[in-house]
Amino acid sequence: MPELRKDPITGRWIIIASERAKRPIDFKAAPATLRGAATCPFCEGNEASTPPEISAMRYPNTRANDRGWRVRVVSNKFPALRVEGDLDKRGEGLYDIMNGIGAHEVIIEHPTHKTSLTGLTEEEIREVIWVYRDRLQDLKKDVRLLYGLVFKNVGETAGASLEHSHSQLIVTPVVPQQVQQEMQGGKHFLDYRGRCLFCDIIKQEIETGDRIVVSEPNFVSFAPFASRFPFETWIMPKRHMTHFENLPQHLIADLAHILKATLAKIEGALANPAYNYLIHTTPFDVGEVDYYHWHIEIIPRITRVAGFEWGTGFYINPVPPENAAAFLREVRIS
Repeated sequence: MPELRKDPITGRWIIIASERAKRPIDFKAAPATLRGAATCPFCEGNEASTPPEISAMRYPNTRANDRGWRVRVVSNKFPALRVEGDLDKRGEGLYDIMNGIGAHEVIIEHPTHKTSLTGLTEEEIREVIWVYRDRLQDLKKDVRLLYGLVFKNVGETAGASLEHSHSQLIVTPVVPQQVQQEMQGGKHFLDYRGRCLFCDIIKQEIETGDRIVVSEPNFVSFAPFASRFPFETWIMPKRHMTHFENLPQHLIADLAHILKATLAKIEGALANPAYNYLIHTTPFDVGEVDYYHWHIEIIPRITRVAGFEWGTGFYINPVPPENAAAFLREVRIS
């Protein structure tokens, strides 16, 4: 059973998941070679190579754990958290501990061996986004769980162990500190200015245009003013939306379009870099609020975090976000 342990100095929760050490890419001095199509457990026809499916977008008259799916959700074979059991919150002296209760799922985005989300059609990406939304809505019903993070690792340096295009979802019984900090910043701004910080950011970025990458009627992608990494790019809804899992169905096509366009520009500009993307959303137990927006953060892995960053929390970004956005805007995509 994994454990959640709270750092008494920072308040940060850490997952101790010893079973993850069984993953073949862990603890290797040199990067392992990603498994290709010939041995890929995520390709159609290899359903027996994964844990049983939890959910799937399927063609009519097809069976679970068999061919005929378009998007498939399975448990992670090496889960960081497990859904079975009780939280059993407890203390050991001054240390707080609870059982590693949660969920860790893999969203396999296509039955054939696609290595990039940009290789999917917009209709296929719409289905992937719908599955994100559906799984968050389902797991939100579990009163033990407070937060769901959808994320995607692309490339070995971004943490991927398989090249077949897939995303992951980890749902935790605590709210991550980074999300708490974002929400506290938004709440402080609302209390001080009487407005939503995220709405103001969107308005200013659109008005100046210097850091805009793609602007559509309902969504915008831009390089954040204080970008931590070169070519870091965020996607946000233009209107105030707090919970990703409440995304209206009619906007999913628009989100699929801007997500594909933004990723295609990053891949085109940087020669298909490794990257992570993640969706920050409002915690399950928090209702509609005036001070927080869900958003997607895309982080190309073209620089390394080193001693100064780890020791101070400062990030050194050698590419001004204005230059990065201008470069991305010029990238032509088909």
